[in-house]
Amino acid sequence: MTATDRPSTERAIGETDLRRLGNDTMTAILAGAYPEVQRAAPGSEVPDRRDGKIADEVVDIGLISVWAALWAREGLSHRDRSLVTLGVLIALGAEDEIGSHVKIGLGNGLTREEVAEVIYHAAGYAGFPRAMTARKAARRALGEN
Repeated sequence: MTATDRPSTERAIGETDLRRLGNDTMTAILAGAYPEVQRAAPGSEVPDRRDGKIADEVVDIGLISVWAALWAREGLSHRDRSLVTLGVLIALGAEDEIGSHVKIGLGNGLTREEVAEVIYHAAGYAGFPRAMTARKAARRALGEN
């Protein structure tokens, strides 16, 4: 049975559970870097983070496919996932996300020196321009403009 063949109530229950797991994982990880992120009280509905503007459902996609399906896995610690995520984001040149994940990484136990080492290491694999973009994003995130 495919996802489109399932009854809508079964799909809704599964998506609700994944949204809750994703929201719980996300808010726990972001708590140190972004204390303003709203946490859902146990047993309450997951906050609707959509804003009614274009592509607002990307929030639910992130809760389910990134925070629930990836960050909630047990195979790597959150600290290690932060190292991997920073490396990938540097390779992609995803400047805004790099800044966010520098803060998240520090909250997950990375040191400033380790963040710098990820940037140095990425220079050899992703290229010097990507490393410079990451350095700029990290400095902005850390208030070192």
